Amino acid sequence: MSSKVKKKILKLKESSTLVINEKSKELISKGKKVFQFGFGQSPFPVPEKIVDTLKKNAYRKEYLPIQGLPELREKISKYLFKRTGNDYPKENILITPGSKEAMLLIHIAFNGEIIIPAPGWVSYEPQAEIGTNKVHWLETNRLNNWFPTGKALEKKIKSIGKNKNIILILNSPNNPSGTVCNNLEELAKIAKKFKILVLSDEIYTDLTFSNEYESISKYYPELTFITGGLSKWCGAGGWRLGFLAVPKKLKEFLKSLKSLASESYSTVNTPTQFASVEAYANDHEQYKFKVKAILKAVGNFVYNNLKSNKVLIAPPQGAFYLMPEFKNRKYNSSSKLCEAILNETGVALLPGSDFGFKPKKMITRLSYTDFDGNAFYKNITNCGLIDDDMIKKFAPNVVEGVFRLSNWAKNL
Repeated sequence: MSSKVKKKILKLKESSTLVINEKSKELISKGKKVFQFGFGQSPFPVPEKIVDTLKKNAYRKEYLPIQGLPELREKISKYLFKRTGNDYPKENILITPGSKEAMLLIHIAFNGEIIIPAPGWVSYEPQAEIGTNKVHWLETNRLNNWFPTGKALEKKIKSIGKNKNIILILNSPNNPSGTVCNNLEELAKIAKKFKILVLSDEIYTDLTFSNEYESISKYYPELTFITGGLSKWCGAGGWRLGFLAVPKKLKEFLKSLKSLASESYSTVNTPTQFASVEAYANDHEQYKFKVKAILKAVGNFVYNNLKSNKVLIAPPQGAFYLMPEFKNRKYNSSSKLCEAILNETGVALLPGSDFGFKPKKMITRLSYTDFDGNAFYKNITNCGLIDDDMIKKFAPNVVEGVFRLSNWAKNL
């Protein structure tokens, strides 16, 4: 039967983030204690005003325009202008069922080469393969906060060929490292020099702990796509509401994306689009401030209790990830390392090989969201006073999982 499936599709495997979530749930159903540090999902409740708006619009059943509800696109346009200073008019906004779908549409429509800095999100490469675009991984290092330097980017572009169509994918705050890119302007200058496209994945930007929204589009708006959505800052991953902002110069590209959308998902579900108007019409700054305060406190707790001479790790700067690197001689791949950690401690992590690192590099991704976000959120009144005792009370799984992992690492 496999002969009936295209070879490039046969090579694909299920997204590792979704697989680890299902595997963890399966182990839990069998009575095993599992600390779910593998799946990156916001634990927090969706803001009440947004939920109420969804309820009020649940009766709506009509198809909306392929490109999305005009009012929602207008709100997203203003949201981006306020944060980036760049004008992505509503005519250049496409509403998608999650930002993941927006990126897939780009890969299918685009004809060229893809540069992905390692570490990069697990779905970037498979999506490029679906779109039959060649992937070029660009290695980064701890010294540059796990982002490429301008010099490294220029070297990579030249190695591919100056006259090739190229997209650079940039994700800050980054999944899996939890770090923020500090040299966006430098990278923008190189991108501009070679007139390459940039896909700026900004799904976590509203969860930057410094409270600054930094986008490469500030320095290179003319050829920068922006993707975003409700999944992370709003805690609404299952709502599947994302957007793509297309530069004015690429209107023809947008036409092709709309055609693909019309022949695949038709339009994003109607009630969620109306609810999302509320999400983007108002800042929800108090909600975001509280969510970021909790995530930063929990992330720092994990960092402070895990870092050692056996575990190298950078402090959290945004999103809800850390990227521990284990000093190890026992295992020949990060996959085997994660398998052993799960079996021996119950802690579920993802291997660095899923994010573009070489298998023998003992890097993992840790998502510190295994706690009841609803209870934590409701019981915090002073965001400046989230101490270890509160974390132990409202995030006990994170605390126990980190202590188990730390103790395990001591024996490496």
